[in-house]
Amino acid sequence: MATPILALTGASNPTIQSLLLTSARRWNHAGRRIVGVVEVPSSDGIGHRLEDLATGAQYAIYQELGSGSGACRLCGSGIIEACESLCRQIAAGCDLVVISKFGKLEAARSGLIAAFSAAIVAEKPIVTAVAPSFVEAWQCFAGPLSSFSAPEEAAIEAWQSMREAKDYKI
Repeated sequence: MATPILALTGASNPTIQSLLLTSARRWNHAGRRIVGVVEVPSSDGIGHRLEDLATGAQYAIYQELGSGSGACRLCGSGIIEACESLCRQIAAGCDLVVISKFGKLEAARSGLIAAFSAAIVAEKPIVTAVAPSFVEAWQCFAGPLSSFSAPEEAAIEAWQSMREAKDYKI
């Protein structure tokens, strides 16, 4: 059965983010209304940004703290801005939501968690990534709405085809 949420796991974050971006572009080209954010390398080569799949906007998610800093480099304001934009786009209507990942912030019910919740409330299917260290927190959040898959194009397309064939909603 095709669950309304597909969680990719089992590869490096850059590999999964690249697959999410490629899949989203393919679906957009096929006429589906895709909204979401994926993590892409920053143009300056330092850290990453979240790229908005619908608008192309980029949001800073890392801050430079200097070479001696041991503090978390995540930039909350960029993540909040990306999440707010994504929530508005979900409310405006879409066919599918792609959210870069359920990670440390989302496990603590922060980060992009409001976008996940907005998509679930709007009954929109979601494709995301979940690192092995956050699988338990993900299962507590998504429960039976989610299934796991290896990050392979064929697996994502099979999930999408099954979901569309059944017009499965959350």
